Amino acid sequence: MKFRKSIWLTGMILSAALLSSCNIGATPPPEQDMELIQTQSVELVLTQAALQQTQTALAVPPPTETPIPTSTLAEIPTIALGADTPTPFAFNTQPAGFTPLALATPTPTIGIVNTVTTKNGCNDASYLGEGGSRDGDIIDAGKPFQKSFQLLNTGECTWDEGYSFAFIPEFSTPGFQGYDIVLKKNAPEEYTKPGQGQTYVLKLFAPKTPGTYKGYWKLKDENGNLFGPLVWLEIVVQ
Repeated sequence: MKFRKSIWLTGMILSAALLSSCNIGATPPPEQDMELIQTQSVELVLTQAALQQTQTALAVPPPTETPIPTSTLAEIPTIALGADTPTPFAFNTQPAGFTPLALATPTPTIGIVNTVTTKNGCNDASYLGEGGSRDGDIIDAGKPFQKSFQLLNTGECTWDEGYSFAFIPEFSTPGFQGYDIVLKKNAPEEYTKPGQGQTYVLKLFAPKTPGTYKGYWKLKDENGNLFGPLVWLEIVVQ
């Protein structure tokens, strides 16, 4: 009995020795680095997150830029001074159907009335010149003075009997005394044919009241129709 136990014990010892001898010289398994494993895990998560953001950005279309509108100023028209072109801007334009009021007593413009010609039928005239008292001369009250006007017959009719160099009291200063020069019958020296000139001499008296006075004249045919330029004189009475 003791002999069998010794054999069994010896066999167990030999088996243990053989098993121990098999692991001699073998490389022990490497120990795992926990910090390295955590670092690699974090890098993997960040890489996946960055990849997901990139894919999302590529999937969304880029915003469309809306151009800012710019206003363009209209070209200011250039006005050429002295050119015979219409003005690009309308001035003093009257509305449709507007009728200007007529002046009750129109007053001629000084410096223009002597050159404005009015044709009436076959009669017309133009201003040539004047003589005698000059406009603005100072004359004593009640004193006589003379004034003359030269006119040219630019019409087709002769200024003969019944024609006159007529005083226009409605244009003249109140208190100024003027008169008509009427062409007489059988006085051919006073007649004026077309293309000829005639001088009308006025013998006047200054008013007795001090002030500035103007007198106006115009030609008139035998039927009372006025024509030709409106001429005038001016004196200062002291």
